[in-house]
Amino acid sequence: MTSLGQLKVKIFADGADRESMLELYTKRYINGLTTNPSLMRKAGIANYRNFAKDILSVITDKPVCFEVLSDDFGDMERQALEIASWASNVYVKIPITNTRGESCRASVERLAYRHVKLNVTAIMTLDQVRDVLSALNPAEPSYLSIFAGRIADTGVDPVPLMAKAVDMLKRHSHTELIWASSRELFNVVQANAIGCHVITLSNDILAKLPLLGHDLAAYSRETVTALYNDGRMAGFLL
Repeated sequence: MTSLGQLKVKIFADGADRESMLELYTKRYINGLTTNPSLMRKAGIANYRNFAKDILSVITDKPVCFEVLSDDFGDMERQALEIASWASNVYVKIPITNTRGESCRASVERLAYRHVKLNVTAIMTLDQVRDVLSALNPAEPSYLSIFAGRIADTGVDPVPLMAKAVDMLKRHSHTELIWASSRELFNVVQANAIGCHVITLSNDILAKLPLLGHDLAAYSRETVTALYNDGRMAGFLL
């Protein structure tokens, strides 16, 4: 069974809690960090720009991904240029479409050739991967985030799709595939097995990382012990 030290897939922490982000940044096994407007809203962030710049004043040597907010492609590009100017380790998240389902391809191409580091996000089909790959600047580092967890939410196994995407990216050495919207720790094993470059993990899944490669017999006993202790602490009687 794969242990944390044997993983080839890079781990990005996904969240918007300042204290947690800065703590995770110090961990050697965390290779980057991502956030999005939904996570920031849940975390109660009031000022997007101030929050981002505060994070970037500390995290200077690992990739950090921040997302545009607009639904208009022209304004997305304006926002992307500003976000990119905040720090050299920033990757700008551009959604694969706007809310009307219109492709972001043209904006991605313009931004890529203005040397903006991009993370094209919310991808769920291989056609989307193929379309956006043709727009990227081959000399500029970038990420493609496929929402494997949301694909699985529809009852579709994301592994074959992710494996095909990994193969498609072999001809694009500056672009890395992100397994996004992870649902469980086993997704790390799956992503690692197919050669996916990066996986994003929320805090609840990150907390389970020490279990990778854990002896199952020992884990069984630990589980029994926890159940027994909870029963005693609750004062249950029969």
